[in-house]
Amino acid sequence: MRVDALQRAIDAVPGVAVLDRTSDSDHNRCVITFAGSPEAVLEAAVRAVRTAAELIDLNTHRGVHPRVGALDVLPFVPLGQTSMEECVRIAHRAGERIWHELGIPVYFYEAVAMRPDRIKLEDVRRGQFEGLREAALVDQTKAPDLGGPGLHPTAGAVLVGARKVLIAFNINLKTNDLQLARSIARRIRASNGGFPNVKALGLPLASRNRVQISMNFTDYHQTSVYVVYEEVMRLAAAQGVEVEGTELVGLIPRAAVEAGFAEHSKPLKSDPDKILESRVEKLLHVSGVLA
Repeated sequence: MRVDALQRAIDAVPGVAVLDRTSDSDHNRCVITFAGSPEAVLEAAVRAVRTAAELIDLNTHRGVHPRVGALDVLPFVPLGQTSMEECVRIAHRAGERIWHELGIPVYFYEAVAMRPDRIKLEDVRRGQFEGLREAALVDQTKAPDLGGPGLHPTAGAVLVGARKVLIAFNINLKTNDLQLARSIARRIRASNGGFPNVKALGLPLASRNRVQISMNFTDYHQTSVYVVYEEVMRLAAAQGVEVEGTELVGLIPRAAVEAGFAEHSKPLKSDPDKILESRVEKLLHVSGVLA
């Protein structure tokens, strides 16, 4: 299995531990969260890119989630005593290695962005693999920051960034009405005047005959997951549709789970294995990897 191979590549690096792994057949996408010392994380990241490029051909890959690369997004996030400045340095080094060692072009985004129009991930990824592989050859504004100008023929490009902890949270609706999901996504996302620091897409889940509001919370201190959950419930109910369930992709900070429990519905399960701090603490005590 490709995802197993990716995890083995990461696990093989001393000083690194996988914190979480989440995948979905409709998205046809896997998120692997791993942590360790900066140098070890850098090495594991490059190995993961190499493995993904060997196993995934974007010419035949299909999924409802936007993507540009076989290993699509590679964000470095500060934990513990590691600073954002250190993450930026590691991210730039990762990009250099990905291009020079693997021949895969790189776009930098968020804190690593080299251009103001590439700060937001969605702006960099617009057009996806199929669109960017053509546009990058004729439009200098679409060319990668490292490598290119064309994308790798099968692995595309890697979007390398440094950012704060992000919460990826999905709400599934008990309907297959894609227009409703997209309408709700437009209402709640920041770019359309909705909630600050919320990104949202309405996506089909063909395997379940359902639709999903797929969201990223880029600053959970500014906008609570609970508040947005209740607004999605309200907007769906106004159209006679119920929320079927929720999905947390990756890990979530403890503060984001605890905030609002008394006042709001509880869309998040308090599973300690999904709490970022709990996973890190467990690794500290069990393996010493992050000590």
